Amino acid sequence: MNVRAAVVREQEQPFEVEELELEEPRTDEVLVRVVATGMCHTDLIVRDQWYPVPLPVVLGHEGAGVVERVGEGVTNLEPGDHVVLTFASCGRCANCLRGKPTYCLQFFGLNFGGGRLDGSNALSRDGEPVHDRFFGQSSFATYAIATERNAIKVRDDVPLELLGPLGCGIQTGAGGVMNSLAPEAGTSIAIFGAGAVGMSAVMAARIVGCATIVAIDVISERLELARELGATHTINANESENVVEEVQGITGGGADYALETSAIPAVLRQAVETLAPVGVCGLIGAAPLGTEVSLDMNDLLIPGKVVRGIVEGDAVPDVFIPRLVDLYAQGRFPFDRLVQYYSLDEINQAAEDAEKGATVKPVLRVEQAS
Repeated sequence: MNVRAAVVREQEQPFEVEELELEEPRTDEVLVRVVATGMCHTDLIVRDQWYPVPLPVVLGHEGAGVVERVGEGVTNLEPGDHVVLTFASCGRCANCLRGKPTYCLQFFGLNFGGGRLDGSNALSRDGEPVHDRFFGQSSFATYAIATERNAIKVRDDVPLELLGPLGCGIQTGAGGVMNSLAPEAGTSIAIFGAGAVGMSAVMAARIVGCATIVAIDVISERLELARELGATHTINANESENVVEEVQGITGGGADYALETSAIPAVLRQAVETLAPVGVCGLIGAAPLGTEVSLDMNDLLIPGKVVRGIVEGDAVPDVFIPRLVDLYAQGRFPFDRLVQYYSLDEINQAAEDAEKGATVKPVLRVEQAS
């Protein structure tokens, strides 16, 4: 079938909306009519080749849509189901089997390999393959092929065009707090970066009962929104004389937890230094491969601090995404306040606005091909 899709053909070059051909779903796959898809930081760093995903490629990994057709081996989904598309995992390795699919042993190949594990692609143009399967979906398109494992059925009484970001960025920030750090009620947390991931972490920290929630960013408007969404304190890093001392002052000696979302090494060091003894810092921000950070070893050893990486909020998507949808429906997780809509043809404007910080979470409404 013919589809419209945004293609990256060269490093650091604009997306090009093109007509492509899409195969029918295979045995374990589903064909999804994409209603809308979020744009995430990872889409932009792959466009710029921070991660070595082969080109040309269709990106997009926060899709939401309606199941059109299913392969003969699919048992949990049927045409008409509303789904959120999330990351791919194998379901068979040791980590998947113990409920940790975000650390699937085939995670990189399944999500960044540019095709199925057998090397095939579902997308092509004039007979030439176009790389796809980005996060198991490549949803910057009117239709996407996903698998039963990464197409998550959701309730149909919530606007589907809003839900795509739950597949990655929102899931990552909220899960980083709720699942990974799991702070006790009454504790303190410092969240470095008030983008979509950081804002989701702020809302999650409020839900779980953190008493002190400090949001740090360099954009005043984002810090104002962070306060409205649950931050008890905000710090503009461009205006602060010493962010670490300011967080320590607010928290009475150091934060119990910290979350770093900016992918800037100096900011990660700040996040670690703000911790109280036995505090835990989660690293979410995705930096170029090979990026290194310098930490004071004794600042880890003596106070017993912990630094850990977090992928996709340690989520089991079939469980976590529907929970976030329920929290939104109850008015307790208003992530819709982060969203600004664009059309698929406006994808480069959406990318520019995201990189400038003018939009927290761009979502592309996808117009179906006639």
